[in-house]
Amino acid sequence: MRSQSWLLDGFPRTMAQAEALHGISDVDLVIALNIPFETLKERLSTRWIHPPSGRVYNMEFNPPHVHGIDDITGEPLIHQEDDEPDNVAARLRQYKDFAKPVIEFYKDRGILHSYSDTETNRIWPYIYSLLSSRITAVHPDTAPESLQSQKQ
Repeated sequence: MRSQSWLLDGFPRTMAQAEALHGISDVDLVIALNIPFETLKERLSTRWIHPPSGRVYNMEFNPPHVHGIDDITGEPLIHQEDDEPDNVAARLRQYKDFAKPVIEFYKDRGILHSYSDTETNRIWPYIYSLLSSRITAVHPDTAPESLQSQKQ
């Protein structure tokens, strides 16, 4: 694990996990996205999933061609009970309680980068630039257009 770059999404979530990870690896970059509670609640509440593939659709900005049907397989999509608005609100409150000490843990080590926004088309270029400053891109042509023009 130490000789290659790797990415964990949504982990660690608790202090016990952060401390365990710290014990086996030198984490050198942590990105905390500060997305408003209401934005997260709206996005998660309109999320539909194709369980066999893991494909995710959002009825607001990435809907399937046919409502409730996966674009690739034609199989039904599901709306998870966890994505109902009340359940999302409860999950976000719990996450906030667990995340605060983890964020402080990485902030104290000087490796935390925080970014606040609501739009993926602004968040992704930020994340991409941070990651590409640390690791070599496997497919440089997949960089956001705004970054591709800067590199030419």
